[in-house]
Amino acid sequence: MHGFAIADAILETSEDVLLVEEGSLYPALQRLLVKGVGEWGRTQDNRRARYYKLTAAGQKQLGIEVKEYLRVNRAITRIIQPA
Repeated sequence: MHGFAIADAILETSEDVLLVEEGSLYPALQRLLVKGVGEWGRTQDNRRARYYKLTAAGQKQLGIEVKEYLRVNRAITRIIQPA
């Protein structure tokens, strides 16, 4: 997806809860470009845009981050909802 589509997908998938600001998204995408991730393409309305995809390394890192998020989430749940 291209940057705007990524932000839109996050907002839609989160049911309008998570809004990714341009000031957060585009610097992250710029870091991907430095690593050689991203290629030019055309949007549905024929505009030029850079497209990004999750690499194998990115998929591995996502798994690590999800596990850590779930660990922290469980800890917070234990604190706010004691047995």
